[in-house]
Parts: sequence; structure tokens; C-alpha cells
Amino acid sequence: MTRYTFQRELSVYESTDILVIGGGPAGVAAAIAASRCGKKVILLEHSGQLGGMGTLGNVSVFMGVGNVTGIYREMIAETMPDKLPKTHTESIWPQYNPFVIRHYLNQKLEKEGVRVYYHANCVGVIGQENGVQAVAVNTREGLIALETRVLIDCTGDAKVAIDAGAEYHSGRDSDGLTQPMTLMFMMQNTGKPVKPYLPEDGYYYEKVSDLPQGRHLFWERGDEGTLLVNMTRVKGNGAKIEDINYAEKEALRQVFSVAHYLQRNGFENYALTHIPGQIGVRETNQIVGMYTLTEEDVTSGRRFDDVVAQTNYEIDIHSPDGKSGTDERKVSGYDIPYRCLVPKGVEGILVAGRAISATHVAMSSMRVQATCYGLGQSAGVAAALAVESGCRLAEVDMAQVHERLREQDVTFLK
Repeated sequence: MTRYTFQRELSVYESTDILVIGGGPAGVAAAIAASRCGKKVILLEHSGQLGGMGTLGNVSVFMGVGNVTGIYREMIAETMPDKLPKTHTESIWPQYNPFVIRHYLNQKLEKEGVRVYYHANCVGVIGQENGVQAVAVNTREGLIALETRVLIDCTGDAKVAIDAGAEYHSGRDSDGLTQPMTLMFMMQNTGKPVKPYLPEDGYYYEKVSDLPQGRHLFWERGDEGTLLVNMTRVKGNGAKIEDINYAEKEALRQVFSVAHYLQRNGFENYALTHIPGQIGVRETNQIVGMYTLTEEDVTSGRRFDDVVAQTNYEIDIHSPDGKSGTDERKVSGYDIPYRCLVPKGVEGILVAGRAISATHVAMSSMRVQATCYGLGQSAGVAAALAVESGCRLAEVDMAQVHERLREQDVTFLK
């Protein structure tokens, strides 16, 4: 294989205390939490919108996590006050308008004093031996350097941490296969029959068992007649070039085919109205951290002294083989420890969101958006404390983390 060396001198465009990479739930919460601790924060987002899969991929329903607290609860209160539970222990599953959430997050980050760079990708970490010094970033103006004291990787793929040398694994132990991808879409009740459309290369699904997931899975939002459909399925790892290239094309073909099926089977008045710009990805890479969350931790309801997030969302494994069927198992609730956010072998980087240190089975439970908001908020607080004290991220005082989180209205169940 031919190899090339690419060298460039980059000018420092801006310096910050904390750099968050990825504007999904974990990244948004991390940036807000760190800023509330009085730190200068820059957030990089590769697209033109915040919210991660919730807006980019139209995964516009929050799964119940059994602890509605912190920034996640605040967001529900400000965007869906009618959905806000009276206590943080009530589990909610609110469906939301992704366009409203997108606008809300733009305004929220601005009010919180977070500097957001849209259409900005991290190219690589500079100066890793004793911690991060700067990051090379690809922007609309070309390559620039951003200096930072601490970096929080919220890419969902841990690709910044991995580039810096963090160990990682992907998928299930037996074959490395990850959960399949899904392109969710919307249909709208028009009040009159709609002519179904099926492209020439589409699939004609005759019965439920023919469908990619072998089931009906959709939500209808209130009285608006908006149907959110989660019924496509494409095998592959969304962090792999060829897999994502195939998935984007295959998923769109399935969208038209599933919509055609629904329009022939009870949803004759529903038009296909929104297909997001990219497929939703459930699972790619998991870092190897100071601790790895396991299936036993999840099923036994384990508690940890260094808890940073809690959830009782079920084990929910969409078949990595790409076939129909899902492994679903209820859990009573468990803690996720801070050590899962600290990658082995690298300094100055935390990982928050679905790419934390967890087994294939455990991540199927902790991967949902509400949990990622909690993980991000804790990462932001821990990063701010590390900046204040000058300590290593692995040595942050958890008592202080918990105190700061309480100040930010985070409550943990005993």
C-alpha cells in the first residue's frame, strides 16, 4: 500500500479552555455544563445543525431512561412543558419536532456562551504525549488550528480519541458486527387518499414479515397526524467508508418501499413528507476505558461511587446480521461510572455519548439520547474541574463533580 506524509503549518485561529467535538446530545450537554462552570468552550459540529441523530437522522423521540434530570430535564421543560414529569423519577417517551429542537439548540448554545463552529471537522490532535495542545480542524476556510486545554470527544464514533491513540473495539465479540443502521422518516395525514409511489428498484413488501425489521414500528405525534416511522434496517458499521456508502443508498430505497407498504395498509391518506439527510447510526466504536460497562452491570442494576449517568432503558439490540428481529430485555436501572469516559493510553481527552467504554450488549442500553445528555453534562463538569485544578482527567475529584452536578440540578437515584 502506498503511503504519504502530509505536513502543514497551521495558524491558531482561536484558543479555548475546553473543546467539544460533536454537537449531538452528549456534545451539547458537555458544552453547556462546562460553560456554566465558567470555562471558555468551543463546540465543533460537522454538519449545519445541532442535535445529532435526533435532528440529523430524524430520531425524534426520546426513549425513557427513568431519571429525567439535569440539562435533559431543562430542555424538556423549555420545549415540551406539557411532557415534563412532576418528579425526575417518572419515565417519559416524548416525541418531538426535530426542526423545533434544531432551532432551540442554536439559541440555547448562544445564550450559554458556547462558541459553535458549524461545518467543522477535527482532522487530528496535536501534541498528545502530555495532553492535547491543539486540534487541526477542517473548515469552510480551510485547515486551522484550535488550541485547547481539554478535549471532549462526542463524535459518537470516538474517532478523535482513536486518532490520538486510544484503544477501541467494535460490535459484538464473536464477529465484530455492529447493530444495523436505520433511516427514519415522516409521513403526514393529508385527509385524502394519496397515490403510493414505488421506485423501479424498490421492494414490494406484501406482508409484515417481508419488512426489513419484520414488524411495525412508528409513533404518531399528538393530533397533528404526523407519523414517525422506524422500519428500515441496513446491515453495517456506520464508521466504515464502504458500509456507510452502501447504507445511504439502500436505506433510501427501503424508505420509499416501506412508505408504499404503509399507504396500502391502513395509511392510505398519508404522504411521505420528510426524509432526513443522513441515516441513523446506532453503534460503531467503543473505547477501552478505565472501566468497561458490562451486561452484568446493566442486568444487576449495579451502582457506582463515580456515577455520572443513570438509565433503565432496556437492552435493545437490533440484529447485527441485518435480519429482522430485536433482542429486547427490560432492566430495573443502573449507574454508568465516570471511568467509562476516560480512555486508556491518552491524556487530555474524555469520551461522552454512545462510544464510551462498554460491551456490545451494555451499549445497546446506554446509547439513547437522554442518557447521552447525562453523560455529556458530567463530562463537561469533569473537564472544567480538571482545567481549574490542573489535574489529570483520570484524577478529577468525584465529590466535586457530584457537587457541581447538583448545582446544575442533576439528581441521582439511590
